[in-house]
Amino acid sequence: MTVFIDDSAWKPQTGLVVKTVDMHTGGEPLRIVTDGLPPIDGSTVLEKRRFFKENYDFLRTGLMWEPRGHADMYGAIVTPSNNADFDVFFLHNEGYSTMCGHAIIALTTLVLEAGLLRRAAKGDENGTSVTFNVPAGRIQARAKISAGRVCDVTFRNVPSFVFLKDGAIEVPGIGRVQFDIAFGGAFYALVDAHSLGLSLTPESFIALIEAGRRIKHAIAQAFDVSHPYEKDLSFLYGVIFTGPPLETHHHSRNVCIFAAGEVDRSATGSGVSARAALHHARGDLELNRTIVIESILGSTMSVTVTEAVKFGTYDAVVPEVGGSAFVTGRHEFFFDPADPLRRGFIFR
Repeated sequence: MTVFIDDSAWKPQTGLVVKTVDMHTGGEPLRIVTDGLPPIDGSTVLEKRRFFKENYDFLRTGLMWEPRGHADMYGAIVTPSNNADFDVFFLHNEGYSTMCGHAIIALTTLVLEAGLLRRAAKGDENGTSVTFNVPAGRIQARAKISAGRVCDVTFRNVPSFVFLKDGAIEVPGIGRVQFDIAFGGAFYALVDAHSLGLSLTPESFIALIEAGRRIKHAIAQAFDVSHPYEKDLSFLYGVIFTGPPLETHHHSRNVCIFAAGEVDRSATGSGVSARAALHHARGDLELNRTIVIESILGSTMSVTVTEAVKFGTYDAVVPEVGGSAFVTGRHEFFFDPADPLRRGFIFR
């Protein structure tokens, strides 16, 4: 027997009430705040992110960490834009990221299925375009719609480039690690998993977290990772372990360990962009060839190098990334000022 409690008329007497829609892209969660935020000042997305960080970081920890979230939760704050459809910045267990492909895929799905943008507004019979300003730059996404539902999203990412090739470093507890660093909206160290005896499967997630954190810390301490234009983007975001696919018709598999030991369940949109830049620079991914990359769960994203460009002093590429997302629920969270754990807590 199901017991139904009608609490629709109940509201907390004090404190903030924040509403969200939760989604996932390839298994990677996204919590999108839809209502309840206090005003966010700033004319650019970087100014808005900085204001939020300085004034409302308790909302990041409260929504990402327990008891409302978990150590691997991810979030997005969407605001109106002066020159795009939306401005958006991203939250995680450690702070704020610069670009997030799985979030772009999920957000595009949400705004179109919820009717926040008129379908086929651009006159494209194959889908509808949505533009986002993110901390890393301008993103243009396009959705394929069937029977009123978004079935696939692709987005053109910011110029992506190789920052460092064929690096090596001694990592405490691991030994000598060879790596490359590439930018796909965020900076990643790319490491061959087999060289460290690591498996890219769910059973190995603890070992991957531990190795990823050690390698990220060592590289960040030894190398000055800098963006050619923006200081706020100049940091090593994560480590991507690469290896062969489990499905032979796919190109490869990778697992991204980012922030404070978060495991990306998806193939990582900005990560596959960084990989595309590296593969193109090495001569094994030509223009307009699409490859499919697996995640730790076996979910996939596609990536295509659509254009070769210059980005500052770097030879860069413009990647196009594809994937799909699904809504998992709606939530209404209360921030009771009497709750001693209202700002959240984390075990990692």
